[in-house]
Amino acid sequence: MPQLLIRHSTCIMLQYSYRSPLPPTPRQRSRQEWLQNAVSSSLPPVRWPNKARVALWICPNVLHYEYLPPENAWINAWARVPAPDVMMYGRQDFANRVGFWRMLEAVDRHGMRCTAVLNAEALIQNPSIRDAMVERDWDYLGHGINNTRFVHGLAGTEEAAYYRRMRQIVHEQTGKTLKGTGGPGPQAATENTPDILAQLGFTYHSDWFHDDMPTPLRVRSGRLISMPYAMDINDSPFLGSAFEAEDFVDMVKRHFDVLYREGEHSGKVMCVSLHPSLFGQAHRIKYLEEIFEYLRSYEGVWHATGSEISDHYMAHCYDNAMAYLNGVGQ
Repeated sequence: MPQLLIRHSTCIMLQYSYRSPLPPTPRQRSRQEWLQNAVSSSLPPVRWPNKARVALWICPNVLHYEYLPPENAWINAWARVPAPDVMMYGRQDFANRVGFWRMLEAVDRHGMRCTAVLNAEALIQNPSIRDAMVERDWDYLGHGINNTRFVHGLAGTEEAAYYRRMRQIVHEQTGKTLKGTGGPGPQAATENTPDILAQLGFTYHSDWFHDDMPTPLRVRSGRLISMPYAMDINDSPFLGSAFEAEDFVDMVKRHFDVLYREGEHSGKVMCVSLHPSLFGQAHRIKYLEEIFEYLRSYEGVWHATGSEISDHYMAHCYDNAMAYLNGVGQ
């Protein structure tokens, strides 16, 4: 059998599908207003603590999928078959029963600092995972309340209430206040999301995937930045595209090498996004160890959390970047 077919047999199945025809969503804006066109290399240099070239954040996903989610007008939460999809639900449940704990052993062995990409309900549904993260003082990046309900079509007040509830659950369960968030499920958002997040006091939004360093977002009030999360250095789409763990290791190394070289002139951010349902599998865990060993072998790397990166950027880089962008825009 050809090698490609062997690899394809290990791929994950598409979790979501979009309904057709899609109902319209509210439209009050004719264009995106938050990101200003600017060549990244022309912005004022970013300097990380101790002259680090790369700010690295490791992001295990800690998720909660509903067995029978309510109907949604835009997205099928389970794409393979109508709910209940016992097989795919079970695959996601593997993450919290087995995969998380196998990955945690590797994280502990290599002293990796983590920012959990978190469905808030996962803290309630999986108290042992919650306690393990709290014990290790992990940081948290919001990923919605669960991974089977979305924010498409919510009015501004409804969306704000959604994020308040998400943040409330995380604070009640962990004692920490979320500083950053992305959308639930497949990075769902509305046209008002950045403004709402800034109004609520969030400092970063992780859904933009547009740069290798944080960037100011022009919100109507407050301050908000986009944070480089990982679309490519993300095991979910990668292992779902006929590649395997050894290929992912190679890509991580190549990606890091370029950012490390470029980071001599202006600090970069590298995120490694991991899903326990995938890299927590027995046949893949040794490759996660290899990734951690490689990233730990370099000096000049700031092993940080999302909150730490955001806090440093806001305190030391944001004003210079905004001054430059304001000048370009005149």
